[in-house]
Amino acid sequence: MNEHELAGEGEAEITTEASLGVDGALALNLEPEITREQRRSRRKRDVRARTISVKRMTKRELEIGRLLFPEMDYWKPRSRAECAEGPRPCPFVSCKHHLFIDVSPRTGAIKLNFPDIEVWDLGESCALDVADRGGTTLEDVGAIMNLTRERIRQVEVKALAKLEALSDMYSLRDHVDEGPVGKRRLPSLTKEELSGKGKVKAKPPVKAAVIEEEEEDDDFDSEEDAELEEAAV
Repeated sequence: MNEHELAGEGEAEITTEASLGVDGALALNLEPEITREQRRSRRKRDVRARTISVKRMTKRELEIGRLLFPEMDYWKPRSRAECAEGPRPCPFVSCKHHLFIDVSPRTGAIKLNFPDIEVWDLGESCALDVADRGGTTLEDVGAIMNLTRERIRQVEVKALAKLEALSDMYSLRDHVDEGPVGKRRLPSLTKEELSGKGKVKAKPPVKAAVIEEEEEDDDFDSEEDAELEEAAV
């Protein structure tokens, strides 16, 4: 065995030991196994949505902005029938059903749901198209809106609670007797009565009428008792 063979065997042993050491180090840093729920709750895209806060401007700044950039009136769909057969992806990002941006009704902040792509690169651009198809899972909705499955579930629960409260409010109308939504309408007043010149005929209160009826009943009872006593004598 010559020197070259001995050197080759030594290098092979060193390489084997080094690989074992590396494998051992990697074995200690194994990633924990991802559960099915964690995999389902993860985002489908790495880029998250970005929110742009609105800057409060003075009246003068707003006037200058209107002069520099006047509002342009252009055609845009006003109903679902006008946009159902329109081009896709939908170019009208100002529509409240568009999936590219969301505007907060309270603060006016603009949320970019897909900040890394352009409008014409969207696979789904209209929420009404997704609703018309129906049968969409929470994971698919999360991928369409760039949200997690858990967040979509929270939004669904809140929306169902609002619908239930609305139905309860409408069901209370059956128990209302007076008012604009009740079964019995309030009496209409004349102009003289509204101005205070005329006298409004007031009905006797219900409580007083009940008391008078009770007093009359007591009188009848006393008379009957007197008749019974006379008959007994």
